[in-house]
Amino acid sequence: MPMLATATAATLIGVDGHVITVEVHTSSGLPSFTIVGLPDAACREARDRVRAAVLSSGLKWPPGRVTVNLAPSGLRKGGAVLDLAIAVAYLAVTEQLPAASLRDKAFLGELGLDGAVRSVVGVLPLADALRDRAVVVAPEAYHVARAAEPREVYAVGTLAQLADVLSNRVPWPDPPPDPPAPPPVPVPDLSDVVGQPSARRAVEVAAAGGHHLLMLGPPGAGKTMLARRLVGLLPELSRQCAMEATRVQSAAGLPLPAGLATRPILRMPHHTATMAALVGGGSAAIRPGEISLAHRGVLFLDELGEFPPTVLDAMRQPLEEGVVRVSRSSGACSFPARFLLVAAMNPCPCGQAGRPNSCRCSDVARQRYLRRLSGPLLDRFDLRIQVQPPDPDQLLDGIRGEPTAVVAGRVAAARERAASRGVEANVELTGTQLEQFAPLTPAAHAALRERLRGGLLSGRGLHRVRCVALTLCDLAGHEPLIDAERLDEALALRASVGKLHVPAAAA
Repeated sequence: MPMLATATAATLIGVDGHVITVEVHTSSGLPSFTIVGLPDAACREARDRVRAAVLSSGLKWPPGRVTVNLAPSGLRKGGAVLDLAIAVAYLAVTEQLPAASLRDKAFLGELGLDGAVRSVVGVLPLADALRDRAVVVAPEAYHVARAAEPREVYAVGTLAQLADVLSNRVPWPDPPPDPPAPPPVPVPDLSDVVGQPSARRAVEVAAAGGHHLLMLGPPGAGKTMLARRLVGLLPELSRQCAMEATRVQSAAGLPLPAGLATRPILRMPHHTATMAALVGGGSAAIRPGEISLAHRGVLFLDELGEFPPTVLDAMRQPLEEGVVRVSRSSGACSFPARFLLVAAMNPCPCGQAGRPNSCRCSDVARQRYLRRLSGPLLDRFDLRIQVQPPDPDQLLDGIRGEPTAVVAGRVAAARERAASRGVEANVELTGTQLEQFAPLTPAAHAALRERLRGGLLSGRGLHRVRCVALTLCDLAGHEPLIDAERLDEALALRASVGKLHVPAAAA
C-alpha cells in the first residue's frame, strides 16, 4: 500500500487565493487523524467531516495513523475549503482511487457528514489561483468558478460521485444548467429629483470623473435621494474591473450572479460601523471592509458627522492610493479600495443652520460639529456642495428633470474620453498626465497661482480642481483645455461648503 498521496487545493487569505498541496500519509499504529500546517479551528475539524463523509459514501476507512500536511506549512489555512482535497488524497493513499487521477486537478469544497459537496466562501479568487488546473467544485459554485477562466471546471454533488468519476466508472456529470437571468433590479431614476440643478450637476460630474462628493444641507433636502441615484449613472464595469470587484464580493461571502458582477455596487454602512467593518481587518481572519466591498462602485456615508473621526481618517490613505493594507498579528493583506465616496451631513447638530430663526445651535456647537471632519479628509472631497430644500412651487408642480438614461449617456461619453487617456476616470490621472491632456490657459494659470499664494488651495486641491475642470470639458464635449470658465465652475463646486463656516484648516 502506498504511504503518501497528494492533492491540490487553495486557501483564501484576504481576497487572494493561494495554492495548497495536501499531503496525506498513512502508517500503522493506533488509529489517529492529525492535520498539521497551520490549520485554524474549522480546518482542523476536517478530520471528523472527512471521516464521516467517506463512510457515508460507502467507502472504506482502514484503521491506522493518518497525518495530513498542508503545504506550504508557513501559510495559515482557514475554513472548510480543503475538505474535498483531503478526502480524495486519503482515498488515493488507501488505494480506493488511482493516484494518477488526481494529477492536474484541484478540489475546492466542504464536505457534509452525508458526503455532500458544498460550496465555500471565495470560490472566484480560489479558482483564479488554480487557472492551470481543472477545478472540481460543488454544483452551486460552478458558474462562479467558470468566471475565473480556469482550464476546466467540473461540478460534483457528492464524494461518492467524485470517486466513481476518478475511478473511471462513470463520466463527469453534466454541468448545471445556466440559471435564469435575474429580473432587472429597479434603479431609482434621477428624474425623481425635483429642482436642485446645482446638486444634480455635482452628481453628474462625480459620476463622470470619479470625483468624491460631499453634500451638506438640512434634513429632507434630498441628499440621500441624490446619492442613491448616482450609482445608476455609472457605466458597466470593464472585465478587469468586474473581476476585481467580484473577487472582493466573493471573498466576503456576498451573493454573486452567475459570472461577474458587471454593475457598480452601492454600499451604505451605518454610522456605527467599526474601524474593521469600514476599512477591513478582524481578529481570527482578515476580511475586506466596506471600502473594499465598494471597489469600483459607490460608498455612501450618510450622516457623515456621526461617524467616529478616527474611522473617517482611516480612509484618507485608501482614498489616495486605491488600496488598503491591513496588518495584524496573524498576517497582512492588501485589499483593493478604489471607490467613489459620496457623503452627506447636516450643517449643524439640529440640522437647521442657514434657515432664519430655525437653528437652535450655538456657534460653538456648530463649529464643534463641523470639526469632526478633519481638514485632510475634507481636502480629499473634489466636490463639496450645499444642498438646500427645493422650492415649494417646484415640488407642487412636479416638473421632472432629465432622466437617468440621458445623464448616463453623457457620463459614458466622458468615461470613454478618460479611457482614451489610459485611466478608468479622470480622478486617476497623474500630474504629468494632466499637463499632457489638460493644459491651462494663461488666465486659468493666473487664477490658480493667486489661490495657491493665498492659502485657499492645497497642492492636492490644485490637482483635483484641474481633474474636475477636465471632467467638465469632457461632459461638454469640448477640447480638453482648462480655461477660466471651466476653472471657475470647478472651484465653485469645491468651495461651497466653506460658506457654512467650515474651519479654516479645512478650506
